[in-house]
Amino acid sequence: MIMELDFASSVPIYQQIRNEIVQAVANGSLTDGDKLPTVRALAQEVGINTMTVNKAYQLLKQEGYLITDRRNGATVQCAGQPQAVRKKMQKELGLLAAEAKIAGIPKEEFLGFCCQAYGREAKR
Repeated sequence: MIMELDFASSVPIYQQIRNEIVQAVANGSLTDGDKLPTVRALAQEVGINTMTVNKAYQLLKQEGYLITDRRNGATVQCAGQPQAVRKKMQKELGLLAAEAKIAGIPKEEFLGFCCQAYGREAKR
């Protein structure tokens, strides 16, 4: 599994792994039922601690993007928890909208960015 992680970023590595997997599901690189590498295999491939990968997988499981089974490992589940996603989206978009407003970005331009980002994920 190819991941682009930025070890110099302020975003924790486990969060970057989570984000990469969510984006792979959104763009169709990963589909419902696909198996992910084991925690050990992914940690070795990326060159990080297994606990970091485990934390990312646990977060994805909590959010409803993964199903874990001792025999089958981690499997992608495309249908996340819609209510949890909506709440998170409202919170994060609310903050981004506030920052855009403070920066003087017009509402139409902000909405254009949102549409562009949503469309980009749908086309991948």
